[in-house]
Order: sequence, then C-alpha cells, then structure tokens
Amino acid sequence: MLGKLIHLGIDAVIISAFLAGVRRTTGLTPALAQVPNKDVRQILRSYLEFGEYAFDFAVVFFGRSSSFERKR
Repeated sequence: MLGKLIHLGIDAVIISAFLAGVRRTTGLTPALAQVPNKDVRQILRSYLEFGEYAFDFAVVFFGRSSSFERKR
C-alpha cells in the first residue's frame, strides 16, 4: 500500500513538472478559472506551483551535471 502511494505521488510530481515545462515553452496553462470550487482551485494552483518548483530544481540539477549540455 505504501509503495503504491509513493508511486502515485511521484507520478503526480512528474505530471505537474511536465505541465510547468509546457507552460514555460508555450505559455499554455490549465484554465483554473473554470473550476467552480475555490478550494479545489487553490489546491490545483498549489499543485501547479509545486510543479514549477520541481521543474526549476530539475533544470538546476541537470545544468550542473557534466552529462548534459545546453544547445540553443
């Protein structure tokens, strides 16, 4: 049971970080204004903000690694 919860948590972080990457590269973001419940909307906003944090962390981590290089 605990292993499944950890797996679902990691999946949630990956999805949130993916959405953060889409937002950064295209400007597209989920339309949270369409969520009628303000509490759920706030939870989703926090979830997406955590994805931004995870995305930033991954960029810094990979940027410091010698296994990755920037190509523009």
